[in-house]
Amino acid sequence: MEGSAFVLYNSNMRSARSNSAIQVYNLFGESSDLPDVVHCETIAARSVLHDWKLAVHRHARLHQVILIDSGGGEATLDGQVYALRPMHVVNVPVGDVHGFKLVPGTQGWVVTIAAEILDETLLAPEGLRSVLSKCTVVRGTPQMRATMKQIFAEFAGRDFARAHVLRALSASLIGLVARELARGKGDSSAADSELFRRFEALLEQHHLKRWSVSDYAAALSITPTHLNRVTRAATGDTASHLILNRLIREARRNLVYTNLPVSTIAYTLGFDDPAYFSRVYAAATGRSPRAFRAGLHSGEE
Repeated sequence: MEGSAFVLYNSNMRSARSNSAIQVYNLFGESSDLPDVVHCETIAARSVLHDWKLAVHRHARLHQVILIDSGGGEATLDGQVYALRPMHVVNVPVGDVHGFKLVPGTQGWVVTIAAEILDETLLAPEGLRSVLSKCTVVRGTPQMRATMKQIFAEFAGRDFARAHVLRALSASLIGLVARELARGKGDSSAADSELFRRFEALLEQHHLKRWSVSDYAAALSITPTHLNRVTRAATGDTASHLILNRLIREARRNLVYTNLPVSTIAYTLGFDDPAYFSRVYAAATGRSPRAFRAGLHSGEE
């Protein structure tokens, strides 16, 4: 698997770089990693800097929820244009292409959540991840608005247990968005949705064992081809991508939250060769594990 994984990530990185029309950012126009549990800013804070037009781009490892409070405009989400009006909520999953043209003076809020935080809150048996993988606009609710304002108030402070409260509030917001998304999802693919939930659960249990797509398919009593159909329907991505992405997120979590040497992290993640692990990580994220950690410690992130 290691050889094919490296080719897979190299291929993705070349594709992203060769397409100059779609930039890959963390926050719009920024290449540094998310420095906090979540990131909060008003719609106006960034939009006014770009004449209320944000060119199409994607976030490599961030999920965003945007709530329009007043004003509006339009959102381009994976090539489809949506009108934006007050109390509309935009759900932007990791990696989805999006851009905005807003009416000057539009007000609202943007909450950005790192993929690693979502990993802690999205439990596989509950099935939220597949619902939240849809890049779209839904009708907001008073509860979403109130939760968004709570997140912004907590984000602005420095009280004890701030990180814990932010994680809890972000999980609540994500749950409310998923609930609204699920209302229109229907049950025509209930069997595949259940298969994807089971795959997610297996992925959480076995990602450190370096299972292949065939291993997961065998555990689900389906073919690898069928598993890929299920994951594409749920997330737009292949099973092999999801497997490797989960491993990369685990690596980032270890690099951020532990002092383990890079070689130890590599062995913990099932790599026999720490140098190979570093190449895979760099191909996936654009930085080596050591460079990523050094950036955190120096305050670059």
